[in-house]
Amino acid sequence: MRDIGVVFLMYHELEMPGQPVSCNDPGYMLYVVRFADFRSQMEMLQRQGWRGLSVSDTLSAFAEKTVAITFDDGCESDLLYAAPTLREFNFGGTFYITTGFLGKPGHLSHAQVRELSGMGFEIGCHSMSHPYLTDLSDKDLHREVAEAKVQLEQILGKAIQHFSCPGGRYDKRVADTALKAGYRTVATSRIAMNFRTSPLLDLGRVAVVRATSSATFQRMIQGHLWRMRLQPQIRGAIRKLLGNSSYDHLRSALLRHRSS
Repeated sequence: MRDIGVVFLMYHELEMPGQPVSCNDPGYMLYVVRFADFRSQMEMLQRQGWRGLSVSDTLSAFAEKTVAITFDDGCESDLLYAAPTLREFNFGGTFYITTGFLGKPGHLSHAQVRELSGMGFEIGCHSMSHPYLTDLSDKDLHREVAEAKVQLEQILGKAIQHFSCPGGRYDKRVADTALKAGYRTVATSRIAMNFRTSPLLDLGRVAVVRATSSATFQRMIQGHLWRMRLQPQIRGAIRKLLGNSSYDHLRSALLRHRSS
């Protein structure tokens, strides 16, 4: 049997005209997708006969013309805009929640997370405070991965199986911590399709960003990802040389200069 590959799409906040977003930083805004673009992408999937599923449903039955739809951070737009649109097109999805963001402006409240779960959507964990996990001590890593899981489980009254890494920062220590905490999967920002044989503690995802065109989205869902891998490889080499903190300062300065 041929090993079928599935792309895991990664979204963040959705922007509705006239509504403020949770953060206006140029680096953050790169990942904020306009609601009209998101709806067009979901409409394209349905029109072409694709299925949009949660992480669990995707893993249970790898099938042709399937994408996993995931959201990071736990922004209020998950409930207000993303969830109704997914339901409209009969799609599922997994929403990875940063527990420390709950109740903050632009983010979900505890009650809204329960509401999102009650609508039938899968809830995963995106850490407690959104740090780069590879920079943390063992104690802090446990807090961000394991204790955040317990918090979400207390809010929802159900097990949390899936974790996604803030900023895509990932290493074996992160995977081992997640495994000990009881997670089934760990999602990174590694640009790759996932297969039945893919390691569950190192699942690739592909970010849908503000600048993603219809043509790029079409190539993305079909797994034509080689062009998208080039820039992250270059950025990864620079980040490794400079370190996470220095890399972020340089990137923010360049983005502010570009937008000024």
